[in-house]
Amino acid sequence: MILRRRAGKGGTPFDWLVVGLGNPGPKYARTRHNVGEETVQVLARRRGDTMKGGRDNALVAESRIGDERVVLAFPLTFMNESGQSVGALVRRYKLDDPARVIVVHDELDLAPGTVRVKAGGGLAGHNGLRSITQHLKTQDFLRVRIGVGKPPSKERGAGHVLSKLPARERELLDVAVEQAADAVELIVTDGLDAAMRTVHAR
Repeated sequence: MILRRRAGKGGTPFDWLVVGLGNPGPKYARTRHNVGEETVQVLARRRGDTMKGGRDNALVAESRIGDERVVLAFPLTFMNESGQSVGALVRRYKLDDPARVIVVHDELDLAPGTVRVKAGGGLAGHNGLRSITQHLKTQDFLRVRIGVGKPPSKERGAGHVLSKLPARERELLDVAVEQAADAVELIVTDGLDAAMRTVHAR
């Protein structure tokens, strides 16, 4: 149960935290690992908002989706320490219900360009999700997963998610990022089940 949430402008409470995972810096921009970051940037851009640095080691935009007050965030920690920032943001905005936290991330177990939505579940070896789980002490947050495909071998996993992409795959991910932003909007406005039905029907 949500006990209380930080008041926004005009006293309106914040209802959701949407976190896009990735690594900071131009070296990592447009890599597979940063599709989550791209998604929150798309959400901010659609609303004419600018994500700005501040406390909690994150770029943040206080925004709105429909009638809901939403915090869009990109942790400026590296991926493996994402939970430090997410934990601080959850405390700042008093989001006591993990089902009000949406994490957008890359997913090796999905084909490139596939978008899926789920609540809770395993970590699938994802270090960003592991860090968030450690700091929130729960896996019950919502996930919007963007498929980036499996590397040729486990040993090449880091290179796979951090390397620049072939043009055709990058085009697939550009579409998937927009679809992931759509999925976040659907979760907020219509609920998780409705979002899953729409997104998974594609």
